[in-house]
Amino acid sequence: MKIMVTIEVLGTGCPNCKRQMSNVEMAVKQLGITAEIKKIEEISQIMERGVMMMPAIIVDGDLKVSGRIADVPEIKKILTGGA
Repeated sequence: MKIMVTIEVLGTGCPNCKRQMSNVEMAVKQLGITAEIKKIEEISQIMERGVMMMPAIIVDGDLKVSGRIADVPEIKKILTGGA
């Protein structure tokens, strides 16, 4: 299944944000999908997206996770349309 998604991982670079980024990268790799993964660390850019709690994940413009770390199975579910 070849789909192209844009995933934004929002966070200021704290350990939880780094873990979230790692989980996203692992989920994309395990699914074998094509994804552009962007790390958004600037507070102004995060606020522009309306996110107040981090870490957060935005997939193709839709906020999917905010204020907590999503594990790899949950991210895979989000990316395959299961959540």
